[in-house]
Amino acid sequence: MLPSEALEARARERLPSAVFDYYAGGSGDEATLAANTAAWARLRLRPRILRDVSSVDTSTTLLGTPLSSPILVAPTAFHSLAHPDAELATARGTREAGSLLVLSSRSSRRIEDVAATAGPWWFQVYVFRDRGLTRALVQRAAAAGARALVLTGDTPYVGHKRRNRGDSTLPLPEEDFLANLEGLTHRALAEQAPDVTFQDIARLREDSGLPVLVKGVLRADDARECLHHGAAGLLVSNHGGRQLDGALATAEALPEVVEAAQGRVPVLVDGGVRSGRDVLRALALGAHAVLLGRPVLWGLATGGADGVRQVLDSLREDTAHALALAGLPRLSDVGADVLAPPPRP
Repeated sequence: MLPSEALEARARERLPSAVFDYYAGGSGDEATLAANTAAWARLRLRPRILRDVSSVDTSTTLLGTPLSSPILVAPTAFHSLAHPDAELATARGTREAGSLLVLSSRSSRRIEDVAATAGPWWFQVYVFRDRGLTRALVQRAAAAGARALVLTGDTPYVGHKRRNRGDSTLPLPEEDFLANLEGLTHRALAEQAPDVTFQDIARLREDSGLPVLVKGVLRADDARECLHHGAAGLLVSNHGGRQLDGALATAEALPEVVEAAQGRVPVLVDGGVRSGRDVLRALALGAHAVLLGRPVLWGLATGGADGVRQVLDSLREDTAHALALAGLPRLSDVGADVLAPPPRP
């Protein structure tokens, strides 16, 4: 399996430049985009020695779903830009890796078609300006077998991307944009609603009958408010550095969100995870699982479903290797003591 940098380079060669920039870019000066990866690397590890790690178990269970590892596929938009089989390939590769797919509201294939190919999956939700459209989407997702909803809470407006060249430059057919937007009369109605609030957590749960996790949590007070309104999980995320530039890295935000959750719900994290060591660091900070975004897209662009599976299998194997070197045969053995205190100034 290629290292992540080489895989990204191969994807850059294969994708139109506008598509690569759409996927790879961050907002503003891309400070948060860079900080996400750097923040994990700053966390030093304290391995244990003389532990029996002849067998290492990466399996876990999340909201009742058994998984091969704590590595999930993050929601990303319009996979037809990366591969002709689009989300169908992503779903198959994710299923074959024993992982869980979080399907984007902006999927370029119909929910029902992706569900027929997927293993366990959740549905990512934007609350659109047309709330009837949102209600119809989540009800379709529930009927198709989604096990949870993931409400994106950090996107009342779309952040300005330094590399953005405008939607008109993306080779996205209109039918792909409209794949799940039945009855849409105007594109503006599918924009995110700027008046989305914590009350929408309960509304989504009522509309779908599914547990609702909230994505985009970077603060303890927001975490507590999400739980007060019935969130079934929290996802520490800064949208991959694509929203407010200058926002803190997810590795920096994770500890206070974990503390605020007090073990009541699972806490997940995305943003800059690129190695098994990063997965280990996230678990040591209290995360139950991590989500992988851009590397999955690079795998899709270079190898379709097999490429997606290889990315997930590779990171799972690298996580098992990191656990073994740290003297940790099971995920339940990972604790805060695995991390060294920050160096003194």
